[in-house]
Amino acid sequence: MLKWLDAREATEVGAALADDFVLQSNGAGTVRRASRAGAPAQELQRFLQKFMQSVDRETRALRLNLFKRAKLANSFKWRLLENGVERELVDELTQALVQRLTGTAASAPTPPAAKTGKLKAREVQALHAQGVEHLNSGAYAEALQCYEELLRFDARDAYAHNGAGIALARLSRFVEAQDHLRRALGIRDSLPEAHFNLAGVLLTTGRFRDAEMPLRRALKLKPDLLDARIMLAGNLVLMSRLSEARDCYEKALRAAPNHPVAIVGLGKIDALEGRFAEAEAAFKRVLELEPNAHYALAALANLRRMTPADSNWVKQAEQVAASGLAPFDEAALRFAMGKYYDDVGDFPRAFRSYQRANELHRLNATRYNKETHARYVDELIRVYTREVLAGARDGMSDSERPVLVVGMPRSGTSLVEQIIASHPAAHGAGELEFWTAVVHKRDEAVRREMPSEGTRKRLAQEYLRMLDGQAADASRVVDKAPMNSDYLGLIHAVLPKARMIYLQRDPIDTCLSCYFQQFSAVLNFTMDLTDLADYYREHRRLVAHWQRVLPPETLLVVPYAELVADQENWTRRIIEFIGLPWDERCLNFHSTTRAVTTASNWQVRQKIYTSSLDRWRNYEKFIGPLRGLRDTESETTTT
Repeated sequence: MLKWLDAREATEVGAALADDFVLQSNGAGTVRRASRAGAPAQELQRFLQKFMQSVDRETRALRLNLFKRAKLANSFKWRLLENGVERELVDELTQALVQRLTGTAASAPTPPAAKTGKLKAREVQALHAQGVEHLNSGAYAEALQCYEELLRFDARDAYAHNGAGIALARLSRFVEAQDHLRRALGIRDSLPEAHFNLAGVLLTTGRFRDAEMPLRRALKLKPDLLDARIMLAGNLVLMSRLSEARDCYEKALRAAPNHPVAIVGLGKIDALEGRFAEAEAAFKRVLELEPNAHYALAALANLRRMTPADSNWVKQAEQVAASGLAPFDEAALRFAMGKYYDDVGDFPRAFRSYQRANELHRLNATRYNKETHARYVDELIRVYTREVLAGARDGMSDSERPVLVVGMPRSGTSLVEQIIASHPAAHGAGELEFWTAVVHKRDEAVRREMPSEGTRKRLAQEYLRMLDGQAADASRVVDKAPMNSDYLGLIHAVLPKARMIYLQRDPIDTCLSCYFQQFSAVLNFTMDLTDLADYYREHRRLVAHWQRVLPPETLLVVPYAELVADQENWTRRIIEFIGLPWDERCLNFHSTTRAVTTASNWQVRQKIYTSSLDRWRNYEKFIGPLRGLRDTESETTTT
């Protein structure tokens, strides 16, 4: 057993292979260029071929079992990172190495336990321990290999399924991660960690409502699972249930009075409710307890416009960002640093910060596929025609309560919601995920044909019941989820009297503002300017279709620049369009006291300002792929 676990030689070979790869590829700088060119680039392929020859040569004489293969791969990975190779490329190379070693493993001696089809208890324990070690060190591909080996010998090992789910989630393979975690729960439903991890995957993929029950189940099984309680609180914030979220954080703090994440969570709720001084005090308290708390540092930057007087903040942020944070955490801090440099007018540094933030954030997301998205738009245009929609209205709900405020993210939807919510007869419900959840559950059916009349009636009842839960007495309830712009045909077929307001902002300003924001990994198109440009073109193609096929009294297009330039005229048009009497309070929207659970929670509490117009000119030399979007906008509008 001890000989089977002796991996010193394998570790040395892994490090040597990494050094050899960097030398073969003319240094780490060339590897980075190959990586940025987009795998599989021809140059990178040549590197890989030479590298694989080295792998075969150096490992031919080794007696590699599963444990030693994992150790070799882990040593290889961390030596590449030490040599400055980009993490994304390192992950690809490590995966290629693991596959190569696994492919040649048939000729390697197999431990006696494996030959009998069973692992001894000590070997199982060692593999589980190695899997945890890999997870803790960030070696997720190697961790997955350990858990897959365990599952080959015992497919009902719930702990191995749980570990595999964690590793797959860290590798952004979320569908497979969810499958393993659900299998773990099917075998052992009493495993609180698997419920917690499943909720984490659901949250990462934007399924906030679905994540709530696994978190509550985890807490029922293990009431002192503090991480689950804090995650539940954060999830409730995302669903705009701030009162419940506050209770959750406060309960966590009763168990751990100085828990920094819970204190920051309460501070963020204060900020969402407009109490910025209280929020700042909370974040600073955390920094006194934990000076390098990156999440508290990042949160501070979003409370107000920063000035050169905050130079100590950015110095501290730079130091913490360079201290070896996990990619997602470093990304959050670099987005905040980008905001600081933008606020003080240092636009080159701002763009570099945002660029690095997006490179890191992208590691946690699946890649945007423009062909898949184009087909999705094609299918919606084919199914939801003017004739189909006209024939679907009879016998449907006549409710006028729903107001859908839609558009690209960062196009001004929060501003319009705040204007409407300032009316005493209206309520702003924030970004409800109802329609996204509907489409997610019925994706192929919704894209293939119009849902049946019975299904549409049920959806209307469910949606209106949800709006009742938001504000039972309001004549109008605003759902401002920007992504609902994809579903306007379906929504009209379900609720033909609902009013829809589309915000149209300068395309370059819109896309650049998306690039400067750390959204959920679900919005994977926001992390790359080329992806953003493609997504925006498809978005405008679909919206142009809705403008052609929906009745004119259903959809109002509000140009953001005109709203800012002529606030009263457009505010009156919006209020009239949704069928409410005029109220002066809608002009003083910045004074309205209410929770705003979006990234614009500070901006909507300011008076109308014009500094957001033509903001892209500060970054003109950096925007490359976005330059042609204005031509696209003109063509779409003309069409």
